[in-house]
Amino acid sequence: MSNSWRATILTLFPDMFPGPLGISLLGKALEKNLWSLDVRDIRDHGLGKHRTVDDTPSGGGPGMVMRADVAAAAIDAVDRAGRPLIYLSPRGRHLDQARVRELAAGPGAILLCGRFEGLDQRVIDARQIEEISIGDFVLAGGEIAAMALVEAAVRLIPGVLGDHASTDEESFSSGLLEYPQYTRPQEFEGRSIPEVLSGGNHSEIAKYRLAQAQGLTRERRPDLWTLYEKAKS
Repeated sequence: MSNSWRATILTLFPDMFPGPLGISLLGKALEKNLWSLDVRDIRDHGLGKHRTVDDTPSGGGPGMVMRADVAAAAIDAVDRAGRPLIYLSPRGRHLDQARVRELAAGPGAILLCGRFEGLDQRVIDARQIEEISIGDFVLAGGEIAAMALVEAAVRLIPGVLGDHASTDEESFSSGLLEYPQYTRPQEFEGRSIPEVLSGGNHSEIAKYRLAQAQGLTRERRPDLWTLYEKAKS
């Protein structure tokens, strides 16, 4: 399928992929060409006999920094085709469901996975790379973050999950955390499924779930609750 959603991964560890992206529903969608995965080894553009990709930080300091010329060569070897170029970085903009929806609706993404102490700022500026973070913590590299971003986007592609309604009521889709879920058995260690969910009154069920989602969001994510309240006003 020529118009499938395309993910290109630039990494020093191509053997990490497809990893979890190749199993379950995402893996089946990959086999059906609902999306495609192209993994490129940054070291193919390394310098010299040892294919060097990094050097010591200018101004001193620990660790190594990925070279701008090497990163640029790896980036420039990819056909962007209108896809955003993203560097997974803890200092980037927080990834949220709104950005995921934007990415899923587009032609795909090119994801640069950093290692060492980071990437030379000059290539970030020169190639206008978007920096995205998946949370306020530091990983050894960007590969796990890239997998998380790709999974979040691919699962929104029509046909991947099968049930479109299931994505409409998930956490963040409405600006709220998702309400609690229950299934059989009716009783578990003295705890019952809330009676309203077994009554068949869909209007009351909807009210109950909304109230639960609002309460959870207000308690656990006051930042999201503030945004939700502003959106309603």
